[in-house]
Formats: sequence, C-alpha cells, structure tokens
Amino acid sequence: MPSFETITLVVDDGIATITLNRPDRMNAFTVTMMEELIAAFDQTDADDAVRAVIVTGAGLAFCAGADLSAGADSFDYEKQKGNAPDPLASGINRDGGGMVALRLFRSLKPVIGAINGAAVGVGATLSLAMDIRLASETARYGFVFARRGIVPEAASSWFISRAVGLSTALEWCMSGRLVNADELEKRGLVRSVHAPEELYPAALALAREIADNTAPVSVAMTRQMLWRMAGAAHPMEAHQLDSRAVQARGASADAKEGVASFLEKRPAAYSNRVSVDMPDFFDWQGEPDFR
Repeated sequence: MPSFETITLVVDDGIATITLNRPDRMNAFTVTMMEELIAAFDQTDADDAVRAVIVTGAGLAFCAGADLSAGADSFDYEKQKGNAPDPLASGINRDGGGMVALRLFRSLKPVIGAINGAAVGVGATLSLAMDIRLASETARYGFVFARRGIVPEAASSWFISRAVGLSTALEWCMSGRLVNADELEKRGLVRSVHAPEELYPAALALAREIADNTAPVSVAMTRQMLWRMAGAAHPMEAHQLDSRAVQARGASADAKEGVASFLEKRPAAYSNRVSVDMPDFFDWQGEPDFR
C-alpha cells in the first residue's frame, strides 16, 4: 500500500477510510492532496475487498479549503505555476478540486462523507460528489467563493443543485455565508447530524449496511446509473441503460444467489467482482475530454 503525505488510507473488513490528514492546517487542500486523493480512489476501485469508502478529516476540521499560504496570489495560476495541476497549451489550467470531484464521480464503490467539522471552499464542494454525507454537530459549510473574489469550483455548479435544489444552491453560493449542521440537515445536504464522537460510528454502520447485504457489481452499476442519468436529457436514456443492466444482471451468478439466499433465508454470498465482472455495454468510468 503506497504511503501518503496529506491523507491516510486504511482498509478494515471491507471498509476503506480516507482521512484528510493535515490537522495543523485544518486539512487545507493542496496539489499534493489532489494527487493523493485521486490515487487513493484508484486503489479502492482496484481492490475487490473494498465494499465502501468513508472520507473524513483529522482533527477539528474536515477541510478548511484551499491552502492560502501563497497569499493574495493563491488563485492566480499565472503566478502560481506550480499549483496548476494540468496546464494545457490553450492556457487553461484544470481546476484541481474538479479533477478530484470527477474521480469521485467515476468511483465504483459507494462514498460516504463523515463531515467532522468545518468544510469550506473546496472542502465543501468536494463533498458534493460523495453519495451520502453525515455531519458532526460542529460541522459548518461555507461556499465562500464570492467572498474571496472567485467562483465555485470542483464541478460544484453541476453537483450542488442536484443535492439541495437550485434555490438553496444559489443562496448559499451567492451569499457565501457559513451554514450550520442543523440547516445542512434541513436543506438535505447531509443525511443526519451526530455528536462528534458518534459521527464515524454512524458512517461505519451505514457502510456496513451496504457491505454486508449487497452484491458489489450491482452497487457499482447502480451508483453509476443514478449519477449519470441525473444529467440525462430524456428518461429514454435511463430506460435504455436500465434494460441492458437488468438483462446482464439477471443472467449473472449474483442474481441466482440473491434469489436462492432469499428463499433459503440465509445471508447471500455474491461471487461477482467489480474488477472483472462489470458488463461491457456501458463505459462505467469514462468521461469526456477536457477542452
């Protein structure tokens, strides 16, 4: 297992936990963290033992946003050449938070955010690409971009309205105010709010519910189907994908085992694996080119 500088990755009994690990800097986001998060999700996808991923932060914060150690030039890619993750000949530098969000989008394992404290800037937007978010009572979200003279990033203009609706998304992003845990739950951004010491156990219980009761390939396909069809132009696109998916899964060993275990009133033992058994009628991890 590779070593990381800014995060940790631990796999225990089918559950991977990725922890943002710069507690002295409130887990501020850097180019190194971007690269390591992408590498960590490459690893969890490739490991059939991993059934679900939890993402949380070390210390008191989840992620306080981009590292601002460069001062006023922190967001000026022309002056911060070393912070430009993927400069193109056209002069456009890809947003690093967006590269991580797109990697989360392509994940074949469910991703649960355990938001343990402040989630500001990219700390807030990155979590939007997670499937389910739970929050500590101490959690605060801040889509503060307009207050820093910039705009939302990490592909959040696509993700946030799908999570909370357009009106709430506009309010939070245009005002840039901090949003407390109660409002996060009321507006639907987080599934539930917990005492700090109960947050990770609650996220783990949810991960175990998935890991212990479901077929890995079915979960991987379901995750991709729901995310990708959220942007479909017509339900016919979903119908076309559903029809192929149901046919492929219906003929699988997993479907036979699922029915047999139900009839025999015993736990299922699913044999299909994400690494080799994803059906090939759909490009499950593909994405358009960046232009």
